[in-house]
Amino acid sequence: MKPYLLLASRPEDEAADDEYEGFLSAGGLTPEDLHRVRLEAAPLPPIRLDDYSGIIVGGSPFNASDPEATKSAVQLRVERELQSLLDLVVARDFPFLGACYGIGLLTTHGGGVVDGTWPEDAGPTRVRLTQEGAADPLFGILEPDFEAFVGHKEACTVLPPGAVLLATGEDCPVQAFRVGRNVYATQFHPELTNASILTRLRIYRDNGYVKPDAWSGVIASIAAATVTQPANLMRAFVRRFGTE
Repeated sequence: MKPYLLLASRPEDEAADDEYEGFLSAGGLTPEDLHRVRLEAAPLPPIRLDDYSGIIVGGSPFNASDPEATKSAVQLRVERELQSLLDLVVARDFPFLGACYGIGLLTTHGGGVVDGTWPEDAGPTRVRLTQEGAADPLFGILEPDFEAFVGHKEACTVLPPGAVLLATGEDCPVQAFRVGRNVYATQFHPELTNASILTRLRIYRDNGYVKPDAWSGVIASIAAATVTQPANLMRAFVRRFGTE
């Protein structure tokens, strides 16, 4: 199998490593199967799509919808590099899975709208497949209604033209969509477990992903959550696009 490529942008080493371990575990991958590039640390090296089975973009403290004037030089570089890569990915319909920050990037790349209309505090949320999602080769293996972990200040409010809505939720109407046949994005995190979201919350405690008076309720909801389907999605992605 050709390796997959994880494009990460978390500057905190613990958070970056936890995310990497999460994608390894959820996808049933080894480190040899999942190459990682930390974009916040250095410019994106030349990427030859034929060297990989697919590309994954994880979450980030960056927000795609932030005003350009407020974005750091690093964020602006990262977004330029990823948007240029998405030009190639979308044109070729190359296997891609963008989670959280990745859905924001794919939405803006395709001409949709990302803004702060549908934020969700960190923790579990209910996700429901659309009719198109139930028929999709990846999402169709999931239960029609399931729990997933989220934590975001922005979300897709208008799909890119031609995109297919695959999953929705009461608190965030766009939980997943597809462009073409092979380019996917999710608002929820396929890699998070009950333990790893607590790690993420500790690291980003002061970043506004949980309202100050809601911490005890969020911790309780995480402890009570049964989150299994998002990892199944990750495994389905790996199985479908892994090539010998």
